[in-house]
Amino acid sequence: MHRPTSSDTPAAEPAEGLTELARLHGIDTEFRAEDGTRVRTPPHTLVAVLRALGVDATTPGAVAAALVAHRRRTAERLLPGDCVVARQGATAMLRVPEAAKVWIELEGGGRLDVPAGSDDEPSTRVLSAIPLGYHRVRVRLGERHDSAALIVCPARIAQPERRLWGYAAHLYALLSERSWGMGDLTDLADLAQWSARMHDAGFVVVNPLHAMMPVAFADHSPYWPSDRCFPDPVHVRVEDVPEYRGLDTLARRAVEEVAAAASELRRNVMSGHGLVERDRVWDLKRRALRTVYQAGLSPERAVAYRAFLEREGERLDLHATWWALADRYGPDWRTWPAGLSDPGGPEVARARERYADDVDFRRWLVWVTDEQMAGVQRAALDAGMPIGVIHDLSVGVHPSGAEAWSLQHCLASGITVGAPPDVFNAQGQDWCLPPWRPDALAAHGYEPYARVLRGVLRHAGALRLDHAMGLFRLWWVPEGRPVSDGTYVRYDHEAMLAVLTLEAHRAGTPVIGEDLGTVEPEVRTELSDRGILGTSMLWMERSVDGYGGSVPRRAGEWRAECLAALTNHDLPSTAARLTGRHVDVRVRHGMIAGSVERERAAAALEMAEWREALWREGVLPADVEEPAEIVAGLYRYLLRTPARLVCLWLPDGVGDLRSPNLPGVFDAYPNWQLPLADEDSVPLSLERVKASARLDTLAGVLRAGSGRSLP
Repeated sequence: MHRPTSSDTPAAEPAEGLTELARLHGIDTEFRAEDGTRVRTPPHTLVAVLRALGVDATTPGAVAAALVAHRRRTAERLLPGDCVVARQGATAMLRVPEAAKVWIELEGGGRLDVPAGSDDEPSTRVLSAIPLGYHRVRVRLGERHDSAALIVCPARIAQPERRLWGYAAHLYALLSERSWGMGDLTDLADLAQWSARMHDAGFVVVNPLHAMMPVAFADHSPYWPSDRCFPDPVHVRVEDVPEYRGLDTLARRAVEEVAAAASELRRNVMSGHGLVERDRVWDLKRRALRTVYQAGLSPERAVAYRAFLEREGERLDLHATWWALADRYGPDWRTWPAGLSDPGGPEVARARERYADDVDFRRWLVWVTDEQMAGVQRAALDAGMPIGVIHDLSVGVHPSGAEAWSLQHCLASGITVGAPPDVFNAQGQDWCLPPWRPDALAAHGYEPYARVLRGVLRHAGALRLDHAMGLFRLWWVPEGRPVSDGTYVRYDHEAMLAVLTLEAHRAGTPVIGEDLGTVEPEVRTELSDRGILGTSMLWMERSVDGYGGSVPRRAGEWRAECLAALTNHDLPSTAARLTGRHVDVRVRHGMIAGSVERERAAAALEMAEWREALWREGVLPADVEEPAEIVAGLYRYLLRTPARLVCLWLPDGVGDLRSPNLPGVFDAYPNWQLPLADEDSVPLSLERVKASARLDTLAGVLRAGSGRSLP
């Protein structure tokens, strides 16, 4: 998304009242840039962000009125806010008027009366011995009433008890001989079973599998979904849907004709002449799955389907309704006819009845995808994986999609999320994602966030949380302004973490937070205290050298509570770093603002420093030049760290030089469309990946260094 360029003129100092109003709503009025300088938030940004939170601050009079209204609301309340958080086994304090009556309505039914305060602290109520869950605390003082959500979460979630290793892969890029132009859930199950049985791998990390938009728009990114509560049926293996087996001859022939067209797509990708085309794959699968859907359900399957619909309830109905409407009026709900923008309105209810068959088809698609997702995790565990599939949760959703439509009351309008300028992106990043409104989340007891987590955790062995700092703060950018004109907006991280740890505890899954880049130290401390693993990327792990510079961090000095890796989808492949090709790519796409020669020299120095670190650690002789051996040495280095999880980026295992994504580059690079390939950029099928001697050798390194007990 194009952004205007920020002016070089320093931001004006906001008026005192505007500053106070912003801080009362969790809006930072300044931030510390990567170089340590303090940057003031422009007044117009504060006004725009307050507007997105439903507060008028356009004039001094409006600011004064908003301050008065805020103070009045605070004074009238009997409780300190909309949400109270308590940790299991700990005592929480609640301040209420001395004479107030306080009780708790429990999630599972029942009531707990909260005793009066002590003589020393009559206004303080002690909350203790409350079961885990989402409850409601209520207060009455005479004729006045107040209530708030009460979330009781575990003090800490469980972590793996021993060192495990596993693969990270992008499912769309992992085509097998039976794939329909892109990797599918059966391919993922195959990878998990093979890696567990052949190499004792403990997990597989995959890209987000959220429901995507009907068409890719300008970006195929799996981190720009339509709805995170449900999986995308483009990942379904059509032939593995139970109803497929019962098709009559005519229907089966129709599906086979579509499958033949899909095979041509696959051949085009695997020949190196084409890219992964998610839209074309989905068009074919949708036609085939419609034929399978029309075959109907057996009595036993019908019972299972009804149970699924009852479990998912209204949220699934809204998801399916959005799709039926998008088919007719386009994929952006903001342009639909009047009345259809309100998901709870009568026009939408009538449309749901009018398009009942299409709505039910989408619900069925979610169901059969959910079944195959469950099958993948079951296959991984049955093959011996202690964790199984680690699913990825994107930080937000497409503003035009189903989640933004159904939860629009909880999302900030006129705002997108991104990241401020830094050394990697001089202009900053605009992710084109509408952020959660902190006030709306609290008012709804964080149920919308909990529903998203449940959707992703349902069939997960663990959860990877993209941009974990978003639990604490997000960079909000008013639409139409440069990214550098944004500001951080704070979230109630205690509440966000309470929901996350409660849902992870209930699902029995570890959580891995992506906490790379510029992250406040207290963020990592808080995550660690809750049992949430961090992410440590080798190229970013550096220590101060005492001369104003930095050197590679010694393996023994890495943190233990993390997933350790060499690279990820936003960074160059290891093979590209070894050859310097990653600099060539950045030059080609205009991603280097300064001297190209200085960039090349810095890259060469970085590699030399790590080669020396490998030699000092005893994992690679100094004279080795073979790229595959250097990569193996880098992974041996990861195994020397105390990290609980060690991740092998599957492209590293086969020598792939290309990055799946170049952040900030759109049309000029095939982001999220490249199949897995070898060192010569020849696409590899899953069958060839499994037969790769290079991968087998590297997996043997990981296998030999894993499995030990951890403190």
